[in-house]
Amino acid sequence: MEALIFSTGVVALAEIGDKTQLLAFILAARFKKPLPIIAGIFCATVVNHGLAGALGAWITSMVTPDTLRWVLGLSFLGMAVWTLIPDKIEEEETKIAGQLGVFGATLVTFFLAEMGDKTQIATVALAAKFSDPIWVVVGTTLGMLVADIPAVFVGDRFAAKIPLKLVHGIAAAMFAVMGVLALLNVGNLL
Repeated sequence: MEALIFSTGVVALAEIGDKTQLLAFILAARFKKPLPIIAGIFCATVVNHGLAGALGAWITSMVTPDTLRWVLGLSFLGMAVWTLIPDKIEEEETKIAGQLGVFGATLVTFFLAEMGDKTQIATVALAAKFSDPIWVVVGTTLGMLVADIPAVFVGDRFAAKIPLKLVHGIAAAMFAVMGVLALLNVGNLL
């Protein structure tokens, strides 16, 4: 249960202001069809984070606990820094929409935008940290939806009222604490 709750919270915070949340704003403004957009976000996230969770679980089986501790600690510290860097959406990611319909465009653009994104990398690290990658993937998917569904329904008006620096600071602090604890081998981290 810890994996679910922690993964949901940290990814929801990390997703605020992320390029995939910006993509949700753009798709919502362009198509004004929230349900196929949300369905596309959900499906793309399940597949993308499912692959990331499997990679995280595989990593834990391939490296020693001491090496894993260093990899996780440094990864979480890197995520803390990356979370503080604002994302920008690339125009090419929204051009696919014309040929695939709303659901297809959302599915493809979200999947591609999430490749190598901080929430995907966080999913790999969280799956390596916790013993149950399925709960991590469920949590990171919920975190994405918690952040992106309001973006789809409320759009840019909502984004202007969110203190992004504060939210990113909180998410960065959570990643940094996890990194330091992993490096110090404090608690039941592995």
